[in-house]
Amino acid sequence: MTEKHTESYEVVVVGGGAAGLSAALVLGRARRRTLVVDAGEPRNAPAAHMQGYLSRDGMSPAEFLAVGREEIARYGVELVRDRAVDVTRDGDFTVVLASGRSVRARRLVVATGLRDELPDVPGVAERFGNDVLHCPYCHGWEVRDRAFGVLATTPLSVHQALMVSQWSKDVTFFLHEVAESDLSDDDLRRLAAAGVKVVPGEVAELVIEDDRLKGVRLADGTVHAREVVFTAPRAVPQTGLLEKLGAEFQETPFGSYPVVDPTGLTSVPGVWAAGNAMGFAEQVVNAASGGYRAGAFINGELLFADLDATP
Repeated sequence: MTEKHTESYEVVVVGGGAAGLSAALVLGRARRRTLVVDAGEPRNAPAAHMQGYLSRDGMSPAEFLAVGREEIARYGVELVRDRAVDVTRDGDFTVVLASGRSVRARRLVVATGLRDELPDVPGVAERFGNDVLHCPYCHGWEVRDRAFGVLATTPLSVHQALMVSQWSKDVTFFLHEVAESDLSDDDLRRLAAAGVKVVPGEVAELVIEDDRLKGVRLADGTVHAREVVFTAPRAVPQTGLLEKLGAEFQETPFGSYPVVDPTGLTSVPGVWAAGNAMGFAEQVVNAASGGYRAGAFINGELLFADLDATP
């Protein structure tokens, strides 16, 4: 029987989005042997463009990632299209990939992001990233002054309805499965002050004609003409590897996320989280910044660990 060879790296980065590539870029430039494991499922894949990233405003997410992959390759960073399915620790870390390959690492960056679960309303998934949107900072300018609808998923959707009123003064807030009694007096006062129309009743479907959103149909058959719908997907953090390692988590209004220090270090020594794996609100520019910070601190930690181990 041939013994299976396990390759060793100084750092394995799980996740090849903005956070993971940024961490890998810093580590590669620091001459660290680094592997990026990328399953190829970026959260922002449905979007044609990304906005709000200085010097990259309007770039497509696919182009952004392609450029990032080219950049890390210049510094000898390896990238493999695979999925990390298991991880164990016995001093260093052993990461098992879906292909059956195992790799060893002294340090680990988890940048696996999150998955969006959309409301189960016909038309929402089909139009997501086009005229069904979730973030006004990402897309508000491009759809400004159109007729907005906001599809409530929880009472917290009030915040979304109020925020999008900055980009349009024609906003209708569809309560869907949220009862009007769930809204506080402050919610109702602010909605009125913002000029947001509140419509109770369950939404049956979005009305699509000629490949464009035309309206929102309620269960009673009433149709409200709308050009854009904002809704908040349920965020599902992809933090299974951190759970396997016994990382500490904290509950937030947007899900359970790892407890991290300002550098992204989790409660597990040697393991950093970056991007949406550490929080719901990390935009692309924030994720890249977090990956950079993690990479720099990991390099410094490895440097001093080696120096301190030298007789």
